[in-house]
Amino acid sequence: MAHLPVLAGPTIDYLVTNPEGVYIDCTAGGGGHLAMLLTKLTPGARVIALDKDQTVLEHTRERFERGRVDFVHADFRDLRAILDELGVDAVDGILIDLGVSSFQLDEPERGFSYHEDARLDMRMNREQATSAWHLVNEWPEEQLKKILWTYGEEKYAPAIARAIVQTRNKGEIHSTLELVEIIKSAVPARYRREKHPGRKTFQALRIAVNGELDALQAVLPQALAVLNKGGRLCVITFHSLEDRMVKLFFQEKSRSCICPPQQPVCTCRHQAELQIITRKPVVPGEEECEYNPRARSAKLRVASRL
Repeated sequence: MAHLPVLAGPTIDYLVTNPEGVYIDCTAGGGGHLAMLLTKLTPGARVIALDKDQTVLEHTRERFERGRVDFVHADFRDLRAILDELGVDAVDGILIDLGVSSFQLDEPERGFSYHEDARLDMRMNREQATSAWHLVNEWPEEQLKKILWTYGEEKYAPAIARAIVQTRNKGEIHSTLELVEIIKSAVPARYRREKHPGRKTFQALRIAVNGELDALQAVLPQALAVLNKGGRLCVITFHSLEDRMVKLFFQEKSRSCICPPQQPVCTCRHQAELQIITRKPVVPGEEECEYNPRARSAKLRVASRL
């Protein structure tokens, strides 16, 4: 499948407030949002594109004219340090698209897909040591159960974790489809018929392998700190855990009073740092979901620095 950026039009419309400014795409991926962003900016604007997947980054770099974009192989959790190294004090817009790149999903050997047989991997940064293989074959049952429940919201987490441990006691679990069969054996038949029974387990393992929620929690305050006044932070999420984290951060930073609710008069002198632009998240329309099914669960939230 070709790379299709999700919610590209509304995202870039919200993101760009200064056509001559400095913008950072924290998740360059296949460059779909990046290409649209460049059409909205003057030649003098500066654009920085990050991705922790070196393979994807190099593939995307080839699409763009040299010198128009600064490509950096890095994890967005280190945003402040990256900008310091580039000599950038502040930016006018930050985009964080938390979806898995089509390049990663469509390369079976990366081990992200529960439809293709491959070695258990799921690393976005192939330089890191820990892969899904290590989690499935080495983590204790209780820890597996916890991540399946917490990161996958998988109601059959105890049964799946137990089945994984029982299977690996007989021999290592090597491939994605081996894991799928273990999951199928652990859940009721009706659950297998609803949607793919591996989807939540694979999501949970991917989040754990790549530390995705930790990275999101780390980057949000850094993004706020480096935004110019009036600058925009746009975040596209794909599951409820991410969306909840972004929503709560925006709410917390947009509050102008942090006094206890029972206190009749405000004495805190607290000042809001963000203005929420999208009171409800922007979601894809039917047409986009039709030509890009992976967009169905996407939600875009936008806030502006005060």
